[in-house]
Amino acid sequence: MSKHSKRYNTLKEKIDPIKEYNLTEAISLIKESGNLKFDGAVELHINTTIDTKQSDQQVRGIVSLPHGTGKKQKIAAVTADADKAKKAGAELAGGEELIKEIQAGKIDFDILVAEPAFMPKLAPVAKILGPRGLMPSPKNGTVSPDVVKAIEELSKGKVAFKNDNTGNLHLMVGRVSFGEDQLKENIELAFNAVKTSRSSSVKGSFIRNITLTTTMGPGIKITL
Repeated sequence: MSKHSKRYNTLKEKIDPIKEYNLTEAISLIKESGNLKFDGAVELHINTTIDTKQSDQQVRGIVSLPHGTGKKQKIAAVTADADKAKKAGAELAGGEELIKEIQAGKIDFDILVAEPAFMPKLAPVAKILGPRGLMPSPKNGTVSPDVVKAIEELSKGKVAFKNDNTGNLHLMVGRVSFGEDQLKENIELAFNAVKTSRSSSVKGSFIRNITLTTTMGPGIKITL
């Protein structure tokens, strides 16, 4: 059985597992976990009450984080103009040849954007992209007639989110090196974007609990 690091255990001792911390308190604890040899990611985990078997209850959307995530997203684009897409920031771009690479299992990207005309041609790879959360969709801004604009926005901190098969959402909202105000703004905007994406078919409460974590760090329950 793997053991946690001394740093992890020291920080965990400072966290009350029952208490829900306010955002200021949680960020202060997050900053204490920054003595890593690398700049750890800060992640927001939201547990919802949705029934994932109901397609009309799925939670998905986009949010533009004012301070970005601190992570460079590797963007691929299915487009008729690969040169323009690459100049805008896409690392991979192409038409049917890129779709064939995906069919062959070559998925070396974090986000896939596509022009509407290519969506029917992506249907054969939907079962490959869908489970990975990579299938382009108008709802998260990854299907657009203006692929260049979509790529530029995603490069600047526009983040797509979607619940997993347990009804949880996981969003990277910054890095430990970010200022406290930067983290606070990113977290609040990300949370509000998820909250406003609630389907009208979800009855009763929507958010069950919220947790803030860092890379290799313990979870901190928060209230927003």
